[in-house]
Amino acid sequence: MTGASWGLLAAFLAVLLALAWPLGLVIAKLLEAEGGRGRLERGFHRLCGIDAQQQMGWLHYTLALVSFNAIGALAVYALQRTQAWLPLNPQHFANVSADSSFNTALSFVTNTDWQGYAGESTMSHLTQMLGLAVQNFLSAATGIAVAIALIRGFARHSAKTIGNVWVDLTRIVVGLLLPLSVVFALVLCSQGVVQSLAPFRTVATVEQTNYDAPVLDAQGQPARDSRGNALTAPAIASTQTLPTGPVASQEAIKMLGTNGGGVFNANSAHPYENPTALTDFLQMLAIFLIPAALCFTFGHVVKDPRQGWTILGAMTVLFVAGAIAAMAFEQQGNPQFAALGVDQAHGALQAGGNMEGKETRFGIAASGLFAAVTTAASCGAVNAMHDSFTALGGLVPLVNMQLGEVVFGGVGSGLYGMLVFAILAVFIAGLMIGRTPEYLGKKIEAHEMKMSSIAILVTPLLVLVGTAIAVTLDAGRAAIANPGAHGFSELLYALTSAANNNGSAFAGVSVDTPFWNVLLAVAMWFGRFAVIVPVMAMAGSLAAKKKLAGGAGTLPTHGPLFASLLVGTVLLVGLLNYVPALALGPVVEHLLLWK
Repeated sequence: MTGASWGLLAAFLAVLLALAWPLGLVIAKLLEAEGGRGRLERGFHRLCGIDAQQQMGWLHYTLALVSFNAIGALAVYALQRTQAWLPLNPQHFANVSADSSFNTALSFVTNTDWQGYAGESTMSHLTQMLGLAVQNFLSAATGIAVAIALIRGFARHSAKTIGNVWVDLTRIVVGLLLPLSVVFALVLCSQGVVQSLAPFRTVATVEQTNYDAPVLDAQGQPARDSRGNALTAPAIASTQTLPTGPVASQEAIKMLGTNGGGVFNANSAHPYENPTALTDFLQMLAIFLIPAALCFTFGHVVKDPRQGWTILGAMTVLFVAGAIAAMAFEQQGNPQFAALGVDQAHGALQAGGNMEGKETRFGIAASGLFAAVTTAASCGAVNAMHDSFTALGGLVPLVNMQLGEVVFGGVGSGLYGMLVFAILAVFIAGLMIGRTPEYLGKKIEAHEMKMSSIAILVTPLLVLVGTAIAVTLDAGRAAIANPGAHGFSELLYALTSAANNNGSAFAGVSVDTPFWNVLLAVAMWFGRFAVIVPVMAMAGSLAAKKKLAGGAGTLPTHGPLFASLLVGTVLLVGLLNYVPALALGPVVEHLLLWK
């Protein structure tokens, strides 16, 4: 790694910590108060028929949350299927196909934001704003609400309730996500991010471009000669279409809510979404801001800040290791270029490292760090093409997701995922010392371990079974553009991203087909809610338990020792499921590349 890489990483962590600590305390105060507070909140609750004083048990809370998200999925699906007849469609885009609409609806509702389409050529302004951007807020609020419910499970004792889902969602959206998004959107606009409802603009280019355009037959398909070769004709391009749209407003919540779905196909590599080095740095901070802040919220609510610092410390150790690896592997470059005498410096290293698929305005350090951030969190936004990373450079984002998206993770989902691993860690420690495991004064018994096991194992099951189905069927293999080890990595990455609700992709795989749209949609839905349900069941069980006083034999769950145990548990349990699959993909590709 270069000195610039070390400096960027250090500055990122320092600024993140300075912003996350006060925000965590604000979140705790926002969600700790009981019932409706303030005239505006009480009026909104009355308008919606919400009894703010009603406390819900875990089952009531969970059913309401899942039903709310299911209704949201139906709304987004309907909006896509009818956008051609609705306003704010200046480019007159057609209705989206049924399978793509199904995939996109579940994608944005589950906070995945997987996109099998190009946004600037598919979605109207109305669909972007009313459908996708709204779900960016609501899916983020869902994850935070589940995390808060689990925190209450630890904080309360002998209680049958864990809060009111409607009060929580309202406060999270209106009191947290919306204010942060407005401020961040204005900052992005000041740096050149587009915000417009106008039609796309066609402008004259400085120079004309001569190229060979494909000849189309009467059906609009590429025409071919008698040998099957595509026919082309000389053409001249003297104009260019510049896409616009409500970008800044969606970009803000896309990052703050760890959603990741961009208005443009190139996502945060597009200059209209991420124009400068400053916006790039701020977008990375926005991705980690709320996940890091929730660690401090956790410590404040359970009345032991050391617990929050321990969780944050474990996350940071895992993240720093991945970030250093990503930047270092990309700095090494491609050894085959060195063998050809192309851009050779320092032996087998390229002078500029592996710049394929990266923006020159960001470079390798910012691209590698962004890749580590967006996959350590379940964001999925990209400022470089992960498919163009080196074999081991691409392994880093893949591993970050396969750890269960707990290295900071998504807003809310990262914290409740790491707390599930913390419960497993104290159980393992209890087995080693022969004591009943306890965490924050609550006994960890059979019910908690069953729910933890389900929450941890459901995503590996979806990833590995889904990948096996994809490589077995012709419809799955047809998506591969790069046969061999890298092609397998592309399929593994797609299922890993979907089931872990990340949304990024190795873009060499073409998945906008009915088979892939349905397969990935199923993985996204169950990857989200098959984890949320057991977590909520744990929250209810823990809230009902009595709080035990710690004794001399109680395992301390704060400090470096427990943080090390937690990191080891995440690596041992979270990653080992995938080692054989990783060996068939990026590991083999690396060995072939350096043979």
